Amino acid sequence: MEAITFAEAWSNLVLLGPEIWQACLETALMLGIGLSAAVLLGGPLGVWLYLAQPGQILANRFVAGLLGWLVNLVRSFPFIILMVSLVPLTRLIVGSTIGPVAAAVPLSFAAIPYFARLVEQTLREVPRGVVEAAEAMGASPLQIVFKVLLREARAGLVNALTILTISFLSYSAVAGVVGGGGIGDLAIRYGYYRFQSEVMLAMVLLLVVVVQIIQLGGNYLAARLDKR
Repeated sequence: MEAITFAEAWSNLVLLGPEIWQACLETALMLGIGLSAAVLLGGPLGVWLYLAQPGQILANRFVAGLLGWLVNLVRSFPFIILMVSLVPLTRLIVGSTIGPVAAAVPLSFAAIPYFARLVEQTLREVPRGVVEAAEAMGASPLQIVFKVLLREARAGLVNALTILTISFLSYSAVAGVVGGGGIGDLAIRYGYYRFQSEVMLAMVLLLVVVVQIIQLGGNYLAARLDKR
């Protein structure tokens, strides 16, 4: 393979501009669906995991053990195997196994237990005395959750969501390789199969920039919400 000049590489990237933009939109769609599922389903699951632990307001060893086992079961699957395992369910839900919406199904299944465990660990950092004070004042379980636990842990929850977003950005790239579209798909199709290494390099640099932006934004928001 002959080396190309910077001008040629730049020209190739400019020609691929519409496809790069489309790949970014597909990645954003996969992430948006997966993260929404994580927050809407994984968040409450994580709270339940925490509340069911011994010594908490809804302590139940059986429930805590069952939920913990289910969360660990899904998290133990390598993502590529999880995608293949969920092909029939993906086809049932969206009618296809190709495209960003189809790829968002296994992404969601992976994101829900991942975020649930992060939420549980974050809530464990809330001082027990704060919860006991709320209980002494007659607060209901719902009031304790929404007015005490989640308020006290909001900075940590933002950090948890930031970690999840960055982790699943790489998962979305893997999903792209097996038909999900997005940045990963573009990098493989042009950078690997067509030997356009400048495309591969550009996609890697793009992911680096996106990760930095997400991390900086998460750090800033967490610092604003941290009352300490």
